[in-house]
Amino acid sequence: MRSPPLAKDGELRKVDRVQRICFLLLSLLAATSLLVPAACSRQPETVESKAAPAKPGWLTNFEEGKRAAKAANKLVLLDFTGSDWCGWCIRLDREVFSQSQFKEYAKKNLVLVELDFPRMKPTPAEMREQNERLAMKYQIQGFPTIVVLNGDGQLVGELGYMEGGPEAFIAQLEKMRKG
Repeated sequence: MRSPPLAKDGELRKVDRVQRICFLLLSLLAATSLLVPAACSRQPETVESKAAPAKPGWLTNFEEGKRAAKAANKLVLLDFTGSDWCGWCIRLDREVFSQSQFKEYAKKNLVLVELDFPRMKPTPAEMREQNERLAMKYQIQGFPTIVVLNGDGQLVGELGYMEGGPEAFIAQLEKMRKG
């Protein structure tokens, strides 16, 4: 038995090129077949799963906050914030809202409602519309703006970022609360 004749140099290059193209196409096909089932089997996202959750202890629904405040005879604190881009908002959250002294005060005296205007976090359309409507109603010019209401939804006062941590912030809230 004789072995087949050796291919010439040009023929080897053609075979090599065809093999490379076939390998590339098969690789693309394999990669695509791995991605498509994962994408197709994913459950559709609900409005809740897209919503950036509020900070612990905070509501995002204005009407719910108003009802809770009225029932408990507390003030409503509306935090108009740009939580993922506004430096002063982030600072207010870090220096005041996340401090145990403020949390204890809020638990006894306030219903906290976060009205967020994020740039990078997805926000459900309902929440975005509510927040925009309230920003227009209270003529919000910048962030952060804190609007304080009584249980009937009447304006008690407004605040913004202030130095002094939770002590200074609580002192201003106490002035509003006592009228």
